[in-house]
Amino acid sequence: MPADDRSLPDAGAAADEAPGAEALEAGRLLFTKPWVFRLGAPSLGLLPAMEGPEIAFAGRSNVGKSSLINALVGQKALARTSNTPGRTQELNYFNAGEGPVLVDMPGYGYAQAPKDKVDAWTRLVFGYLRGRQNLKRVYLLIDSRHGPKANDLEVMGLLDKAAVSYQVVMTKADKIGPKALEAAIAATREAIAKRPAAFPRIVVTSSEKGSGVDLLRGEIALALSGR
Repeated sequence: MPADDRSLPDAGAAADEAPGAEALEAGRLLFTKPWVFRLGAPSLGLLPAMEGPEIAFAGRSNVGKSSLINALVGQKALARTSNTPGRTQELNYFNAGEGPVLVDMPGYGYAQAPKDKVDAWTRLVFGYLRGRQNLKRVYLLIDSRHGPKANDLEVMGLLDKAAVSYQVVMTKADKIGPKALEAAIAATREAIAKRPAAFPRIVVTSSEKGSGVDLLRGEIALALSGR
């Protein structure tokens, strides 16, 4: 049976203090703004100027990045979702006027994509991560049903090398049972335990049920405040 969204574990509580009431309220206010699609950048040369602080979402194809962004902003179709792996092929920017920017990154790990497209996506994603000085944090999404895969670990290594702060968000937690979810959390915690750029808290979410979304909003508010 899938996990009930009301019983999802607080995976980060033991690692560090979770967002308090102030951060949760700041996150709520941030995402009540009217977020809109700003632009899509298919290459590094088309990236917008580095203005407001950026929060990026990375993960394997079909891990649920677009669905999570839609859940965060409380809109059903701000970020385009698809059941087809590899649908997002550019860096998609979203904002709510002046201030923070959300970036939906192309998914990685889609084995059936043509090699030239995979190479292009790889250059785009890795070039962005290495060169974006206003990037405050990357939220690395991992499917709760599968746990961290080899290419997730590769991306963690890249982020560590680039000294880019990242935090793991586990998605689709409602799709598996409690014991399997606990095992996936444990495996993920072990994977990030000694990584220098990894933030210690893991956020467990379900975009479909809405569980963990308020907590993630609070985490983003903390990241934007430099905490």
